[in-house]
Amino acid sequence: MTILVTAASGQLGRLVVDALLARGAQPADVVAGARDTSKLADVAARGIRTVELDYARPDTIAAALDGVDTVLLISGTEFGQRAAQHQNVIDAAKAARVTKLVYTSAPKATTADFALAAEHKATEEAIAAAGVPAVIVRHNWYTENYAADVARAASTGTIAASVADGRVASASRADFAEGDAVVLLEDGHVGQVYEFGGDVVWDYSELAVVASEVVGRSVEYQRLTTSEHVAALESAGLDAGTAGFVAGIDDAIRRGVLGDADGTLSRLIGRPTTPLVEGLQAAVPSALV
Repeated sequence: MTILVTAASGQLGRLVVDALLARGAQPADVVAGARDTSKLADVAARGIRTVELDYARPDTIAAALDGVDTVLLISGTEFGQRAAQHQNVIDAAKAARVTKLVYTSAPKATTADFALAAEHKATEEAIAAAGVPAVIVRHNWYTENYAADVARAASTGTIAASVADGRVASASRADFAEGDAVVLLEDGHVGQVYEFGGDVVWDYSELAVVASEVVGRSVEYQRLTTSEHVAALESAGLDAGTAGFVAGIDDAIRRGVLGDADGTLSRLIGRPTTPLVEGLQAAVPSALV
């Protein structure tokens, strides 16, 4: 089995490569793709073949898939263009007759009403329409997403959000990467849609308590209304559209889109997911620099 990891120069992709090797994959059986292969020099040094792969350039995708039977499609970062770019990968995977396509989607992508879901929903539907053997792994929030907020709280003493009592089942990025690696390596997952998340669901009051421990000072959760949140973001320099987008994510959290934990991820990786405090202790020092 030869596994292609797309976007392998990114934070998640690198961790997936690490997890594949840690779980017994041979370097010769892993292919790492990126738009700029110079960013994969350290990966190549481990004996892994690196290939140019740009979601917007179908010719690079077709070439990268040569000799590959399993693909991890890590969702792109170009909002508004992702569905079309993912379609390019899906089409190439179908043409190459891959035996497993794993896609990193968003929580409740086909049912949730929030801005991040639309392109993921379109991608999941495109995968189904193509008939490619696939596994959907919907990633909840990475604990690392909160590193900047917690680092900022070292100065401000507050974490401000408009999530009300919304809860989050976060896990470390490495936890999600390991789950992805398990699904890539093991048989029996094709056709499944997995909601990956942490074992413990927390709210922002609990986040503030953990932040206090991490930064060594009292931190409080400052509750904002959506309009207050938008105004604060705009005063910080965001344009109206971006401010509304960010506040819209908090609205979705308030409505429960990230608040479920069913143990799927920890069951697959064979260990508990990383506790919030440990994940933040590892992530925040770099954010403080």
